[in-house]
Amino acid sequence: MTTTISDNEIKLQGLDALINSLGEVEAERFISLILRQPFDYTEWQKKLWPDKSIEEISTMAMNYRKEQDKPEC
Repeated sequence: MTTTISDNEIKLQGLDALINSLGEVEAERFISLILRQPFDYTEWQKKLWPDKSIEEISTMAMNYRKEQDKPEC
């Protein structure tokens, strides 16, 4: 069963993800950059890895997730 989360919760989780990934200053900078320019996420994704197949991108994402889930030593 899939649970739908509220828009507010998505914003909070997204902000947490940005801060955890980039740090507070760079997360704020990222948000500022997005708000300053017209931004089409779908078009951006199409141009992000033009030489990769969907299978390659999926593998990259799964490998990245595995690395993030490894316990720190």
